[in-house]
Amino acid sequence: QVQPVESGGGLVQAGGSLRLSCAASGSTFSINAMGWYRQAPGKQRELVATLTSGGSTNYADSVKGRFTISRDNAKNTVYLQMNSLKPEDTAVYYCNIDTTRYGVHTGNYWGQGTQVTVSS
Repeated sequence: QVQPVESGGGLVQAGGSLRLSCAASGSTFSINAMGWYRQAPGKQRELVATLTSGGSTNYADSVKGRFTISRDNAKNTVYLQMNSLKPEDTAVYYCNIDTTRYGVHTGNYWGQGTQVTVSS
C-alpha cells in the first residue's frame, strides 16, 4: 500500500501563488501515476493534473497555463505549482496515486486533502 500526505495549502489573494506537495510512503516502488484532484463545496471532485511515471501530463482546461505538476522520484513526492490563482480555484485539493506491479494495476490511493482558499 501507499500513503499520500499533502501539504502546502492555505489562504492566498487572487493572482497569488501556492505550491502543494504530496509525499508518498509505503510501497513506493509500485507508483505509476501521481496527480491532483479538487473538490469545491457542493461540487463533484474533479481532475486538476496528472503525471505518469513516463512523464506524460494531463491538465484540466481551467488550469492550463497556470498550474504545473512535477515529481521528484527520489523523494516520492509530487508537486503542484499554482500561479495566477483565482477565487474559483478555491477547493480541497487531494493527492491521488495509482500503482502497478508487472504492468497490472494494483491500487489507487487518496490523501486526506489540503484546503486552498483564494480571496478576491
